[in-house]
Order: sequence, then C-alpha cells, then structure tokens
Amino acid sequence: MPAITNDWKQALSVEYKKPYYRKLYDAINQEYASGKTIYPPADDIFNAFHLTPLSEVKCVILGQDPYHEPGQAHGLCFSVRPGTEIPPSLINIYQELHDDLGCDIPNNGYLEKWAKQGVLMLNTILTVRAHQAFSHKDLGWQEFTDGVIRILNQENRPIVYLLWGAPAGKKAAMLDNPNHLILKSPHPSPLSAYRGFFGCKHFSQANAFLEEHGLPPIDWQIENI
Repeated sequence: MPAITNDWKQALSVEYKKPYYRKLYDAINQEYASGKTIYPPADDIFNAFHLTPLSEVKCVILGQDPYHEPGQAHGLCFSVRPGTEIPPSLINIYQELHDDLGCDIPNNGYLEKWAKQGVLMLNTILTVRAHQAFSHKDLGWQEFTDGVIRILNQENRPIVYLLWGAPAGKKAAMLDNPNHLILKSPHPSPLSAYRGFFGCKHFSQANAFLEEHGLPPIDWQIENI
C-alpha cells in the first residue's frame, strides 16, 4: 500500500503500530500479489487522504466499500475517473444535488473537485475484489476507518459528516464533538435511495453549517468534461 505523506501520516501513526494494521497490511499485499483483480489499483487506495489533508477537512462523505467493476474505483468514494460510465449511486447523488441546490447534472463522475475543497471522500472499507461487494469486509479496514473517525472527532473546528448507508451510519456513535454536524441518510444506491436519501438535503445543510461557522461553502457543481 502506498505511504501517506501529508499531515495524515503523523495522525495515523498510532494506527500503524496496532496489531490489526500489520495483519491488514499483510492481507492486502497478499490479495494484490495473488493474481486476483482488486479495486482500486494499489496506488489509489489512499487517494482520499492524499487529496484532502487532515488540516483541510471540513466535510466527510462516508460510503461503504469501493465500486467493484472494471475502471470504476480510484480511491474516492462514489467517484469514477473521466470516461467511465456514471454508476447508479452517483446518478442518484447528482439528482439529489439538482433537487437540493439546483446543480446541473454533469456528463462525468469525477469528484476530485470536492476532495480538493476539503471533502474527505472515504469508504468504511478501502478495497474490494472484482465483482464481489464487501469481499474485504473482514480484513480490518473498519478498524482503520474507525481510527480515522476518532482522529477527525478530536479536531475542534467545524466539520460536517454525510453518512450514507448503514455501515457509514454506525460511525455516528463515535462522533461526539459539539463542533461537528452529523447528517445520516440511507445509501444513494437504487435499492435504498427512495427510503430517504432523496430529499435529505444534505448538501444545502452542509453548506449552511459551514457558512454559519465562517467557512466557505462547498462548490458542489461538477463541470462537464
């Protein structure tokens, strides 16, 4: 797995020393070396941390595990690289953005723009075998992302969390910082979006919270390519 070199490195150093992380590290390396197809590519596993330093996080989007079809996952939850067909969950996210903030629905699913504005785009599990959702759920990733949530919870500045789906929602129990805002909804997948993701207005609520605390709102509009 590629090293994280920005300010997350020091913050996560306590996790690296725990026994679970050594087991996770070894298991992930074995998976990639086994000849099985694993997503995202190994160099992209920690892209969420590379693109959004801890000191710049003002919003966290927490999903479940990476896309598991070819050419999709690249280390940012819900995002796909330019030229890749927009997955159904992201289509629903764009629809909610349109209904909530009037954003135009773009022709691509590349969400790096959000990450560069301080949106940590994290999954609860960071790798997956091809065509097998949740196939890496028992390797230790949840312990690692629990550690990430604990680090964020200690940041005494405004941070808003968008927790989408049951695995993400469970992380709310770890968040008790009064400076933070926690927003939960069902996952935006076609199976659950109609149970409360549509109409949740998380994007406008996040921006209102940031502005109330003197921070620039997120420009959620993804431009056409």
